[in-house]
Amino acid sequence: MRTPARLLLATGLLAAAACSPQTEPPPETPRTTGRVERLDARLDELVPPGAVFEILAEGFEWAEGPVWRKTEGYLLFTDIPKNTIYQWSGNRGLQVFLRPSGYTGSDPPGDELGANGLAFAPDGHLVLCDHGNRVVARLDETNYTRVTLAGGYEGRRFNSPNDLVFHSGGDLYFTDPPFGLRHQDADPAKELPFNGVYRLRPDGTLSLLIEDLTRPNGIALSPDERTLYVSNADPERPVWMAYNLRPDGTPEQGRVFFDGTALVRAGKPGLPDGMALDRAGNLFATGPGGVLVFSPDGTHLGTLETGRPTANVAFGEDGSTLFATADDTLLRMRLTTRGLGF
Repeated sequence: MRTPARLLLATGLLAAAACSPQTEPPPETPRTTGRVERLDARLDELVPPGAVFEILAEGFEWAEGPVWRKTEGYLLFTDIPKNTIYQWSGNRGLQVFLRPSGYTGSDPPGDELGANGLAFAPDGHLVLCDHGNRVVARLDETNYTRVTLAGGYEGRRFNSPNDLVFHSGGDLYFTDPPFGLRHQDADPAKELPFNGVYRLRPDGTLSLLIEDLTRPNGIALSPDERTLYVSNADPERPVWMAYNLRPDGTPEQGRVFFDGTALVRAGKPGLPDGMALDRAGNLFATGPGGVLVFSPDGTHLGTLETGRPTANVAFGEDGSTLFATADDTLLRMRLTTRGLGF
């Protein structure tokens, strides 16, 4: 059972107090969780001695999609089943940013109604993978309305867009697994015979790039934007894939960057999911055990263990803070590396 709390909902859309997740009060000694498993000495250059996760907020149903807004100094993240986007900052704590964040109808496709992955476009607009409505949409924050950017491929609706990343030139890469459908691949509402990875160009051109992954989930670009990383959240094939990108932005044949099968079989909680990179190209990837840290050559340097299934990560604050959404909690860890873009 999740931890209930009270939160004043301070947006024009929501004006009443309600039972919601809570920010941890700022005690003299913050509550912490997890440990760091060090497998390679190179991890010591990224994660300081004694590093642990600090618990910032808890009581969510399934927290996802963290992204840091540098211009305003706050984190946004989602609770998919609760159909809510939250905002967190060090000085204001936790607030509701948008509810509903996704589906608003009466016949939902499944239990995951809200937005999942979030990203800021090069022009500053918030773009979200809307699980419940099965679209990729841009949020107009002047009136909190959504503009659909992509809703399907070749006349068929997407399954449930999951995660996304922008190229500096404006191209948007995103994944479309079936997790938002009640019966996933067997769901009668599933219109596409595959679970794809797509690219949306600024002019609206949509291309299917990858269709042979069973559960494409997290997605990220290397610092030089020549490699596309895609995680496959399938317990039968829990891998992270790497694709070299051609000059036109399309991927070549992929290679297995890291195979997490042994970790899954060892009972580590979680599957390959969201990712973030630091300036040097080290990959911080949620997966079995917590947040796995990989060097650019695919060496597993260690794991920032959370003790629970962990969905996604993002760098924030001055760039040396790693935020993690782990099951029902929002966590952060101070690092000695800086995230890409900081």
